[in-house]
Amino acid sequence: MAFDAPFPTATIRARVPLRLGLAGGGTDLSPYCDEFGGAVLNTTIDRYAYAFIEPSDDGRLHFVAPDLERSESFEPDDAALDDATLALHAGVTRRMARQFNDGRILPWRITSFVDAPAGSGLGSSSALVVALVEAFTTLLSVPLGPYDIAHLAFEIERIDLGLAGGKQDQYAATFGGTNFIEFMAGDRVIVNPLRIAPAVLNELETSMVICFTGVSRKSEQIIGEQQRGMTAGGNYDSLHQLKSDAIEMKEALLRGQIARMSDILNRSWLAKKRTASGISTDLIESLHDVAFAHGATGGKVSGAGGGGFMMFLVPPARRTSVIRALNAAGGTASGVHLTPDGAESWIA
Repeated sequence: MAFDAPFPTATIRARVPLRLGLAGGGTDLSPYCDEFGGAVLNTTIDRYAYAFIEPSDDGRLHFVAPDLERSESFEPDDAALDDATLALHAGVTRRMARQFNDGRILPWRITSFVDAPAGSGLGSSSALVVALVEAFTTLLSVPLGPYDIAHLAFEIERIDLGLAGGKQDQYAATFGGTNFIEFMAGDRVIVNPLRIAPAVLNELETSMVICFTGVSRKSEQIIGEQQRGMTAGGNYDSLHQLKSDAIEMKEALLRGQIARMSDILNRSWLAKKRTASGISTDLIESLHDVAFAHGATGGKVSGAGGGGFMMFLVPPARRTSVIRALNAAGGTASGVHLTPDGAESWIA
């Protein structure tokens, strides 16, 4: 099935936000969500994944990732992509060409970068896949809605490329904002955007601190252990707790109960650590202790764990003190802004 504009005459750009997982992370993994249904509360932040598609001037297909200091080029042919090392670029290019352009891969230059390191725990890999899909959707004039884009990105990442992970990241990146997302059997997903009073969102944002541990981790080992535990039925109690916490966290957020959110965050962090070894490390525990010693009231890692970003809830008057202490302890801490918008694309 081919559409009218497979070759760009100008640059197509896409921007997709990264996300913070507030509660329920892990319950979006199979087989748990297929058997019991998962529930996740997350919000997107002012960190983005970008993808650009423009004409190539030498008749070759180019993948460029300046943030990774990597670039590669190929003959514009499906088989040539077998040698690609930028797997996400290759996976999206191949799938979009096969499904929407009669299999034709043309001499495109595809460039990407992300406002966070790989393994950040902010859903950066999935956001990049969504950004690439979004850019191709505009390039090929494909009539896809947000559920279609999120599901397609999920299939490319989890099925086509065989990368371990859950389902929340693709939907958070595509829809944007603060969402309560439900995951059911048969790949059914319902995204519930939350209507939160502006004053509550302002208070939440002002109470948030994020901190990069300095360690970019690969999540596959942790996720694999979690899924093996699900198959054996060994970590269901913890996952049930995480799902319950997501529901309670949603209620607390809608009521503007930030102190209650801190209590739920701490309870969820304990439950999450029971789902697999390696979720916490000595460095993570040390930064956690530093943050609490300087006023934080709730905290956990974002994403699978083992490194990446941590997030804390802090009384606003103590936020500067917590940020300074975390930076002095070797982390890279800052405030963060919440964003209402999801995947966007435009022609430059």
